Amino acid sequence: MKLIVAVIRPDRLNEVLEALYRAEVRGLTVTRVLGHGGETDRVETYRGTTVKMELQEKVRIEIGVSEPFVDATVRAILSGAHTGEVGDGKVFVLDVGQVHRIRTGERDENAVTPRPLTEV
Repeated sequence: MKLIVAVIRPDRLNEVLEALYRAEVRGLTVTRVLGHGGETDRVETYRGTTVKMELQEKVRIEIGVSEPFVDATVRAILSGAHTGEVGDGKVFVLDVGQVHRIRTGERDENAVTPRPLTEV
């Protein structure tokens, strides 16, 4: 089991979501965050004062998947988020010790593997 965490540009979120849907990856969390990577710092003037804007708006996507879905999930995120410019983001693949589905009590692989909607 893996937790895939991606930090991407906000304007690429729809493309990433579409790519994940096409890859049949379901169940994710999206959070708006601030961060700083390799982007050039912006300088803006606010009320006559020059302010260095160091943090950029980003989107953080978290997806828990079983092993068979890892590569497809990463490929979908990479294809949807790619612009070729600095600031496209990162994808982290982390090991997960345990997962519990609250509704059914399922554990581990059963808790992160998608089930047909007829079983829900």
